[in-house]
Amino acid sequence: MEKPETLPFYLCLAGPTAAGKTAAALAIAAEHGGEIISVDSALVYCGMDIGTAKPTPQEQGQVPHHLIDIRDPLHAYSAAEFVRDAQALIREIAARGKLPLLVGGTMLYFKALFDGLDDMPAADPAVRQAIEQEAAQRGWPALHAELARVDPATAARLASADSQRIQRALEVYRVSGLPLSHFHARQSATKIGAAHAGSTGARALISLEPQERSWLHERIAQRFDVMQQAGFLDEVAALKARGDLRPDLPSMRCVGYRQAWQVLDGTLPVADLRERGIIATRQLAKRQVTWLRSMPERQVVACDQPDALDAVLRVVRNALQAHRP
Repeated sequence: MEKPETLPFYLCLAGPTAAGKTAAALAIAAEHGGEIISVDSALVYCGMDIGTAKPTPQEQGQVPHHLIDIRDPLHAYSAAEFVRDAQALIREIAARGKLPLLVGGTMLYFKALFDGLDDMPAADPAVRQAIEQEAAQRGWPALHAELARVDPATAARLASADSQRIQRALEVYRVSGLPLSHFHARQSATKIGAAHAGSTGARALISLEPQERSWLHERIAQRFDVMQQAGFLDEVAALKARGDLRPDLPSMRCVGYRQAWQVLDGTLPVADLRERGIIATRQLAKRQVTWLRSMPERQVVACDQPDALDAVLRVVRNALQAHRP
């Protein structure tokens, strides 16, 4: 994989869910001739439009968008694939004389692009299935507790119900005998060396973060209500009716989709969907902000302030001026 410093300059706009990234990205792209590269592990999936708050056809028509609707929900999309695709797109967009604008909230994708991917063990279907069977019997909190014993650093940053990441962390440990945090530590050391070499100069990272959590919580609740009114449960029902999708797939583990699937399975009362969906989305937002705070290079804009959009555009202008050849 090529190193980040070989890329042309690109601009990143990150933030938790419901922070206003789409509107800000469209404004940046309009002012500076940008093309948007989605950094969102849910937007890659076709047929998952309502529950992912996917940019509307009108919004996508205003500015070229990339890495949206590129994968069937049956098939996973990895961080390694994202890095490969994003690097190619950054070069193509820059070659057209446009600004590559990476926008989203999947912090693992940003981190993989910035720092590179270490040679962690490949997925092992047998080990993964064994972990799933244990989870069915004991529950994910019990497996989270097991992870805390063998890899306390990783367990500390994962929610006890974050099945996808708990499974992967346990899988890495059982396959390699080494904790996931070991590989991340090696990756961090590589990052430090790269930073001394000046490799971070090819990008700017703007982060939309609320000063008051209550503002974001209200936005999350409002958006979930809009999704429900737009037919979110019907969208998930159509996906379930295909017959080839399962609740353990990465696509169906997306926030909201997991809870809606439980409703359709009869394991969650429909009256509880709103509350459970909002709680899960709040937990996601909290994890996203935690990831962002580990990125010291980011330039923070308070997204809950009335002048947030103007502030974003000012930061972008300054960043472009600083990186102008």
